[in-house]
Amino acid sequence: MTAPSAAQRQPMLTARQLTLSGRYLAALLVAGVTLVPIAFVVLGGFRTNAQLNADPSGLPSPWVLDNYRSVLGSSVFWRLMGNSALIAVTATALTCGLGAAAGYALARYRFRGREGVYTLFTAGLLFPLGVASLPVYLLLRQLHLLESWFGVALAEAAFGLPVTVVILRPFMAAIPGELEDAAAVDGCGRLGFLWRIMLPLARPALVTVAVLAFLGSWNAYQLPMLVFNQQAHFTLPLGVAAFQSQYSQDTAGILAYTALSMLPALGFFVFAERRIVGGMAGAVKG
Repeated sequence: MTAPSAAQRQPMLTARQLTLSGRYLAALLVAGVTLVPIAFVVLGGFRTNAQLNADPSGLPSPWVLDNYRSVLGSSVFWRLMGNSALIAVTATALTCGLGAAAGYALARYRFRGREGVYTLFTAGLLFPLGVASLPVYLLLRQLHLLESWFGVALAEAAFGLPVTVVILRPFMAAIPGELEDAAAVDGCGRLGFLWRIMLPLARPALVTVAVLAFLGSWNAYQLPMLVFNQQAHFTLPLGVAAFQSQYSQDTAGILAYTALSMLPALGFFVFAERRIVGGMAGAVKG
């Protein structure tokens, strides 16, 4: 067979270039749709209300720091952030701990009804919080967990378990059984194997589910709204909504408040982005 001529290779190169150009264009569009609103919120906090009314899409001129100083100097803001951090850390710990135990049992143990239990976890992905709002509220009331940060964290962990188990089970199932046999020969029991070998090997998947659980809890609005009535217990999303209602005319202050509220979650996500991709890839391969 003869090699294709330059004239024959030209259409192939053109099609490949068009494909790459289309992918880059799609990536730029997605990045623009994602980053432009964030940039508008962050930059809007450095402007005054008069600047926003005169030119909503303009840049700060001059740059104003009073909005951010006012928010950072507010004890209410830091109390809200503390409430969100406490609930998010607790929900993440519960989700990872219970999800790792369930994923390990479903991946390494063989018992009757195992696939049925796993199917229940996967079915949990189809039921968002909005569908179960009333049952969750009634259950928390019976448990005397209304106005309790632990009640919110416990409910958030329960709704985070399905995706956690779905990610961890195939990852743990892909770990060779020879490792477990060798650990058993060395006198390591099942719980010892889980703690000493399985969890360290499954660290990428654990980081993935931890990030997803933390971000889901940090951004949660509906569940804290159902549980909390006292503003002293509010989380940041509820605090932002309350601030918007109280200072509806202060658009620049609202933008600064919103920007500072979402920066911790954005920073946490950017820091752990590569680990999320690695954990998801490992779960899919498993």
